[in-house]
Formats: sequence, structure tokens, C-alpha cells
Amino acid sequence: MSRAVLDLPHTTLIECNAVRLGRAGNGPPLVAIHGTPFSSQVWRRIVPQLMDHRTVYYFDLAGYGLSEMREGQDVSLAVQNRVLAALFAEWNLDRPDVLAHDFGGATALRGYYLNGLRYGSLTIFDAVALAPWGSPLVRHVRQHEPAFSGMPDYMHLAVLRAYLQTAAHQPLSDEALDIYCAPWLGPVGQPAFYRQIAQMDQRYTDEVQPLYGRLDCPVTVLWGVHDNWIPFAQGSALAALISDRLCIPVPGAGHLVQEDRPEAIVAAVLKTIG
Repeated sequence: MSRAVLDLPHTTLIECNAVRLGRAGNGPPLVAIHGTPFSSQVWRRIVPQLMDHRTVYYFDLAGYGLSEMREGQDVSLAVQNRVLAALFAEWNLDRPDVLAHDFGGATALRGYYLNGLRYGSLTIFDAVALAPWGSPLVRHVRQHEPAFSGMPDYMHLAVLRAYLQTAAHQPLSDEALDIYCAPWLGPVGQPAFYRQIAQMDQRYTDEVQPLYGRLDCPVTVLWGVHDNWIPFAQGSALAALISDRLCIPVPGAGHLVQEDRPEAIVAAVLKTIG
């Protein structure tokens, strides 16, 4: 690792998608699943704190981060749980601990209820899991994707940086903004950014939501008190469905708890895994 950035040295092919991945640490396995519009770099301040306790497996979702981006690619929630299941098989994982955020939460839940994946524990926060979800930008882009994909570079960068900032309660550092913007820039990244938004469809959570029930492992749900993307009430409702514990509020944090309060995530994971 350098410049506090996670290394993803390996690539695997899953359903014609080149997926980038890495691992760090020693001990039993823990899989970290990021959300949208981010990448595995959201864990760059979390993984070093868990490396003495777990071998942390991380990857960029199909169509995100350093993973392959191409025209016509399916990057919806419909494919991400299948990617997760394939990675479990490739890594030969049996009941790893799982840490999941945003779309990663939906992916973990879809993997559990639709693919039969089983976890040693689940720490899930600010997750896309219950209807309704989708920001005003998401709804607008879904109606006008070509117009956004073809915007001049400077306009796209302004929209992207402004959008990313709304995920955090505290001002994001220039370093964080640069890290999160980088995959979505240029002739490949810009259309990929609007492609993933255009494919955000609530039906992929609607189809699994009726299946929600207590998981057969310890589940911790925590939520940024100031989450303007998915309100805290959603976290409380999700905890009531899948856990025997109340949702833990994270003061001083928005949707992107990894930037606002990374220590809260580390503490929740360590408490959950015992």
C-alpha cells in the first residue's frame, strides 16, 4: 500500500467482466463490499485497522473502480450478487465475515437470500436495501443518460465532485475526492458513471425485500445520523427485519461513514466478530 490507497493486484473474469481484487492481513476471512459510486478505496482507512484480526478480501464491483468498464455492460444489482458468489467460490470461502455499504449491502443481502451464501457475521451500514431509494440526481440521469454521458469534461467533473460531497457530512478532502473521482473520468470512465446510475433499478431490492428475516449469524446495522441519501429510519427498519439488535446511530456521519467516522466502522466490526 502507498498513499493510503489499497492495492488491487489481481484480476479475475466473471460473466465476461474483468474484476479487480486484492487482500491484506492475517486471520479468518472478512469480505468488504463497497457501494455506488465508490470503489474498494472506501476501505483504505478501514483495512489497516482490521489486518491484525482478519484477512480482508476486497474488490471493485463489476463496472466500478479498476474493474472493467465497457459500453453495453450490465453493472446493475442483478449481476453484483452473482459476482460475489463467484468470488466466494474462487477464494474458497466458507462463512466469512462480511462488511457491506450502500450497494454492497444490497449485494450481500441478495447473495444471502438468492444465492445461498452464508456469513460468519454481517456488519452492514447505510445500505440500499428497502424501498424507496434513489437520489434526485439518480432519477434525473435515468431519464437523460445520453445527455449526461456527453457533457464536456469540466461540467462532468463539477457534477461528480458535488454529488460525491453530498454523501459525506464533513467536507471531503481533496485526496478523497481525487480518489473517488478518478475511475469516472475520461472517455471510458465518464459514460461508465452515468451507465451505472441509469441501471439503478428498485426492482432488484423489491424482489428480495419480501425474503428478509433474521440471518443465521450475528448482524450489526449501523447508520450515519446525517445520511441525506438514505435516512436513518431506513436503517432502523432494516435492523428490525434482519437483526436481533437495534440499528446503531453514528453521530457526525452522513452516508459515507468511511470518511466521516471510520473508527465507528472498525469498532462495530470488531465487536461483531468478537
